[in-house]
Amino acid sequence: MYQGVLIKMKTEYTDPVNYYLVFKNDFIHVNQLLDREVGISFVSYECLNCHLDKPIYRQGFCKSCFFETASAGDWIMRPELSKAHLDQEDRDLEFERAVQLQPHVVYLALSSEVKVGVTRKAQIPTRWIDQGAHQAIEVVEVPNRYLAGITEVALKAHMTDKTNWRKILTNDLATADLVAEKDRLDDFLPEEVKPYYLDTNKKVYTIGYPVLEYPKKVKSLNLEKTPEYRGKLKGIKGQYLLFEDSTVFNVRGSEGYVVDLVIV
Repeated sequence: MYQGVLIKMKTEYTDPVNYYLVFKNDFIHVNQLLDREVGISFVSYECLNCHLDKPIYRQGFCKSCFFETASAGDWIMRPELSKAHLDQEDRDLEFERAVQLQPHVVYLALSSEVKVGVTRKAQIPTRWIDQGAHQAIEVVEVPNRYLAGITEVALKAHMTDKTNWRKILTNDLATADLVAEKDRLDDFLPEEVKPYYLDTNKKVYTIGYPVLEYPKKVKSLNLEKTPEYRGKLKGIKGQYLLFEDSTVFNVRGSEGYVVDLVIV
């Protein structure tokens, strides 16, 4: 039995992807649990910022920390709101400089459909794995988060910036020529971003996941409503555990929950 605070699974870009659940004093190579019974029990909360046993509000934070901590600022979800390049503070300028003022990539990822997204260069290909994409391509590489954000805003007028998680988990995947999709977006880039367009980079990343069996329909496990669950693990995709009875568990969506894990 293991006990710990859930955070998003660590990954290795292998074929298929390797997944690890990391706790304070231990870790689990989740791929090794495929076809085994896994029990998950809710124990308590632990906010990822203040570490108190307070109900989780969003992104692993209690409500007060979500509205106070620098790592939950609005610019996290909306990169176009980044202001560190202007030397303007949102919540903690030192933290914001460290995160925002580094190379960022705007990309296209193929999963339930072709979507546009933003990530720090250092997070490639982790970001695509976390989203459950099966292919991806880089479009621009810019020196800060703001430029990536305004690029995403411009491009999502011509394609989605969302994914359908149900389609991803039932393997109902779109097909597309990502190189052709990238080429058609060149004209829609903001003027200040055009010099950063990766014109000659045609590399398409392909990602495979450790899934033995996909569910036909999915039902989401909510530990607040169902504090104890046991099922046979059949796959891992994105940040989800897929079970034989069609239950799916979003590990990242449950960050800040203290759980007991029993491996049978």
